Amino acid sequence: MKQFDVVVVGGGHAGTEAAAAAARRGACVALISQAKSQIGTMSCNPSIGGLGKGHLVREVDAFDGLMARAADDSAIHHRMLNRSKGLAVQGPRIQADRTRYRNSIARQLSTYQNLTIVEGEVVDLVVSGDRVIGAILAEGDTVRSGAVVLATGTFLGGKIFRGEERLDGGRVGESAAHRLAARLRDLALPMHRLKTGTPPRLDGRTIDWGRLAPQPSDDDIWWMSTMPAAERLPQLACAITRTTPRSHDIVRRGLASSPLFGGAIEGQGPRYCPSIEDKIHRFGDRDGHQIFLEPEGLDDHLVYPNGISTSLDARVQQEMVTSVPGLERARITTMGYAVEYDHLDPRSLDHRLALPQLKGLFCAGQINGTTGYEEAAAQGLIAGLNAAAHACGLPHVTIDRAAGYIGVMIDDLVLQGVTEPYRMLTARAEFRLSLRADNAETRLSTIAMEANCLSGQRLFHVERRRELRDRARSGDTNIPVKDIDILREVEEDARYAPYVARQEEEVARIRRDEKIVLPPATSLSDVPGLSTEMIDRLRSSAPSTLGEASRIRGITPAALAALWLHARKAS
Repeated sequence: MKQFDVVVVGGGHAGTEAAAAAARRGACVALISQAKSQIGTMSCNPSIGGLGKGHLVREVDAFDGLMARAADDSAIHHRMLNRSKGLAVQGPRIQADRTRYRNSIARQLSTYQNLTIVEGEVVDLVVSGDRVIGAILAEGDTVRSGAVVLATGTFLGGKIFRGEERLDGGRVGESAAHRLAARLRDLALPMHRLKTGTPPRLDGRTIDWGRLAPQPSDDDIWWMSTMPAAERLPQLACAITRTTPRSHDIVRRGLASSPLFGGAIEGQGPRYCPSIEDKIHRFGDRDGHQIFLEPEGLDDHLVYPNGISTSLDARVQQEMVTSVPGLERARITTMGYAVEYDHLDPRSLDHRLALPQLKGLFCAGQINGTTGYEEAAAQGLIAGLNAAAHACGLPHVTIDRAAGYIGVMIDDLVLQGVTEPYRMLTARAEFRLSLRADNAETRLSTIAMEANCLSGQRLFHVERRRELRDRARSGDTNIPVKDIDILREVEEDARYAPYVARQEEEVARIRRDEKIVLPPATSLSDVPGLSTEMIDRLRSSAPSTLGEASRIRGITPAALAALWLHARKAS
């Protein structure tokens, strides 16, 4: 039997960040993955960042995480989204070379002396009373630990759909985690189903690039991480094309065998990343939908056609693709598919991403009802930091809505729950004027230092840049070229200052309300003035403070006043 402080189940973006974060806090960590060679794999699109998502990547980087540096190591196309707008809503996004990205994650993990990678399938949890104390592998080995992080992605009860084909798997060619899914249901956890999908992959040598509108990489130099990076890789252009009315007719004729429209798929898919069949069904008046053709690597001919995720029959996919301008001779190397998987109702978690029902169990990524690499990595960071805290007796780490997009996402998940895969958007953050992607290091480094999760190299880097920032604020513009982003940050701070000052009162009110503790859900009927409807809404989310209650959908000002009066009398 092996003994660790923290066991992390899953080697995707959530699992790798969780393992590395726990290790940075000093925990002895085991990262368990079905296949070592697949750790850090980008399952779907070959991109990192975007609107809201770029903020998350920079925030993970402020805690010395892996994702931003892997993005810089592998970027073959840079694009700053919303460039014409203010910095608060701009979204840094890169296209990654898939192989180089995975290699960078593996290299970074290999530098942690207290992190062991174990190859195997976790089929059960070791439970003692109300505590989780380890995991059991398919071969029968037991791995004991003080805490376990589940980062199972789409593998938990995963089922793949393509036309009338049905396959078991969390990713094409890889097995699903059915026994662990059954175990979680046996533990009476609130489990449900969600769905996601991926488009067919194309052989770039069969695309008529000359007919398509190119989308070049940005000319100016910027990075995802503030840490020094190697020289940029050669940059590749993407291209843009559109579906046609003929494409739409082909899709409509194929709906008869669609698992999405035939009722075979039970889980809800992401509204902000719909399949092509869903787009054509919901927006029947459109004569075309944009497709971004994104190269997958410098040494790879594969191209990712962003915008035509589908679970239609293979024959329909082929016919649809060749109906698109520039793709008439395109060869599909791997057909698109949908995958349905188990997730946990995130309202059963607390802000540490811990499950109070089973002490020592933490969850991150798609198991919590989210979609996207960046959302997964950010949750992995918080789950890993707090799993280490639980196992090693350290202070827990949480981020509130006024400090970071990570805090916005986790607060939304644990208070509101999900009805579809949750995706980060800048519109979800009420304090986005101060939560900019460019100032993540300034906003979060102090929290990261207090959590003792920065390497010596990162600490030196943060302190050096803090001094440069102070100089810039005093009017010194003689800043090294490699840190020139600091000048822009300070300029934007000055531009936004009047608006941020107006927000400070609201931030202060929220933080004040977070200190007002509410009675437990079982005692809400004792609060005078609360209607049955309000009690039901509060019980479904179980807020622990007045601040949390104020953010639950449908809770009225009158109900908040009743809770405030009750809490005041109780104190």
